[in-house]
Parts: sequence; structure tokens; C-alpha cells
Amino acid sequence: MSTIPTAAGDIDSARLGKTLVHEHVFVLGEEYRINYDREWDEAEKVDQAVADLNGLKALGIDSIMDPTVLGLGRCIPRIQNVARRTDLNIIVATGLYTWNDMPQQFAYRGPGETFDRPEPLTELFVRDITEGIAGTGVRAAFLKCAIDEPGLTHGVERTMRAVARAGVETGAPVTVHTHAASRSGLVAQRLLTEEGVDPAKIIVGHSGDSTDLEYLTELADNGSLLGMDRFGADVFLPFGPRVATVVELVRRGYAESLVLSHDASCYIDFFDDPKDMGANWNHRHISEDVLPALRAAGVGEDEIDTMLVENPRRHFE
Repeated sequence: MSTIPTAAGDIDSARLGKTLVHEHVFVLGEEYRINYDREWDEAEKVDQAVADLNGLKALGIDSIMDPTVLGLGRCIPRIQNVARRTDLNIIVATGLYTWNDMPQQFAYRGPGETFDRPEPLTELFVRDITEGIAGTGVRAAFLKCAIDEPGLTHGVERTMRAVARAGVETGAPVTVHTHAASRSGLVAQRLLTEEGVDPAKIIVGHSGDSTDLEYLTELADNGSLLGMDRFGADVFLPFGPRVATVVELVRRGYAESLVLSHDASCYIDFFDDPKDMGANWNHRHISEDVLPALRAAGVGEDEIDTMLVENPRRHFE
């Protein structure tokens, strides 16, 4: 057993229960929201998030890992307002979300930059994990970085190494957003482990966007968890192939390498209508549609429990 910080206080890892490993409460550009979003109503958005997460809890999900970090509009006081009104555990992250360049706050200072100094990101990430975020007392439980189609750019590499070093220093696990079509999960896995991260502490996010079993089994054989974590985002891969890939991996004995989620949000400002990503891109889709489809395809309750309960708990323990 181990202690896991959440937005509402610490819990024992045994209380994680059924866990979705990659879900957002809010994803937004705070600077954009403050200046241009005329539709934003704070109380209304919080109320809707509470209703969404209470509905998810009623479906039997106990916890979500929320990888909303710098670059995605992380606002912990807002998350605390939600967490106080739901029994669902919200586990928050630290890290930086970029596919390309460093934010200007870090572009000029850091290793090899104009003002050459030790990596400031690592210091911030460690503080979020050990002391808490922005004076709220809420500590991050895991780290988040990203590598997408542009590949290992300078900004992405700096971020990933900072995340890795913070993970090694604190023992916190890492979730990495990847671009399955370019097999960037292997690049991330190689760099993170090069920095000393235990591969078992890595969730290779968005692995479920791929049906390439050779790629997926290589990641799993290297020791990491595969994030089959965009159920409902049909624009990347439709429902049928997503389910079939999980079924085949379970058939091949990889249930202990799989975790499930949607990468959905209670509110996101990236799109005119989030349903453009898929009609069922919401936090309920796994409970209402995916699990019945897995059962119908022969996946047993023990394997489902492994993916939803045992693997996330082991990731922290």
C-alpha cells in the first residue's frame, strides 16, 4: 500500500478502486478565457463538472487521474471546488504540455539556453509533488509530458528530461502523451528510461489510437503500461478497432499492461463542439459501452478488474 495525494486529501492506494487513468476536468487557455471567452460562467462550469463526475461515480468509477498541467489550464482552486462536492477521487499532475517549443517563461533560461542554468522545470515539478501546488496544499501525484507528430523537438526533449528527473527524485510515476501513428511512444520510453525512470512507472498515453500490435507489444514488453485511453475520440480511431485491439492484447496475455480511459473533459475550449471528436466522447463511454463490448468479446471480469483496478494501483505502489 502507499499514500496517494488527491485534490481532496491523501488516500491509501487501496481506495483507488476502479480508475480511469487519463481524464480531464477542465482543459482551457486561461489567458484566452480571461480575455475572450464571453460564455464562461465559473459557477455553471463547476456545477456541470460536479454533476458529470458524480454521474461517473454512480456508474462505479472511483478515481480519475487528471493530467491537466501547465499548458492545459491547470487551476487547482477550481478543481478543489469540484472535489469538495464529489466522492470521486481526482488525482492531479504536474508537468508541462508542449508539442514543440518551451513557453517563453522558460525559453531563455535553462541548460544550454541564453541564461545557462540548471533546469528550472525540474525544481517546479518537484515542489508541486513534495510541497503542493500554488499554495493550495494539494500535491501532484504524477507527472505529465508530451511528444506528438513533430517528434523530439528541443522543447519536448527539455520537458521530458525535466519530468524524468523529477520522477526519479520523487518516485512519482509519469504519463506521456504520444502520437501512436509515428510510434513516438518508443522515443519517449527510451528517453525516460535513459534518465533513470523505471519503465513500470510510465503510462504511454494514447497507445489506444493504434492497431499496430507489433508496436504495442514492444512497448508492453519493455515494461510500461499502455494507455488505451481515448475511447470515444473516434476521429483518431473508431470504437470497433479500439475494442478489438484491447481484446486481442488481452487474448495474448497483456491484460497486466493495459489501462483504460477516454481523455475526455467536463469542459474543453479546443473545439467548437467536443462531439466533433466523437459522439460518445465523454466520461461515461467506457462504463456504458466499452465494458459491455469487451465482455461480449470474451474479456473476463478478472481481466477488466486488472485493467481498471490492479494496474493503476500498481502504477502508484
